[in-house]
Amino acid sequence: MDNITIATATPEEVHSGELGRRLRQYNYGFVGEYPDQQYIRLNARDLNGRLLGGLRSIVFLHWLTIDVLFVEADVRGAGLGSRLLAEAERQAIELGARHAKLETFEWQAPAFYRKHGYEEYARIDDYAPGFYLCCMKKSLSTPRC
Repeated sequence: MDNITIATATPEEVHSGELGRRLRQYNYGFVGEYPDQQYIRLNARDLNGRLLGGLRSIVFLHWLTIDVLFVEADVRGAGLGSRLLAEAERQAIELGARHAKLETFEWQAPAFYRKHGYEEYARIDDYAPGFYLCCMKKSLSTPRC
C-alpha cells in the first residue's frame, strides 16, 4: 500500500462518473440492477407569480428522500407545506416509493413532519452548535380507489 497516492479528483474524473458506475456494479451483486433516481421538484406560486414555497426530492430504491421543503413565512400555517408534502408523496408512490425520509433541524419542522406521520429514527445532537439534526422516516401507503 506504500505505492498508492491519494489526490483530489480532476473535474474530468468527476464528470466521467466512473467511480459511481463502479459502485453501482458492486451494489448490483447484492440488490440487483436498480433504476435511475427520479426527481420530484415542485413550486408553489401565487397568481402574481411570486414563489411561495417548494419542494425538492429524489426517489431512489423505493425511497422518497426530501431534500428541501420551504414555505415563505407570510403564508406558513395555511396548509401549503402540507399540500407540497402530500403531492410529493403521491408522485413518489407513482414512481414506486414505499418509504420516505428526510432530515430537519430542531428549529425547522420536526413537529410538522410528525403531524404528517413521520417518526424520528435518529438524532445528531449539536450538529449545528446548540441544535440537533432530526432524521425522520415514514412508510408510504398506496392510495386506495
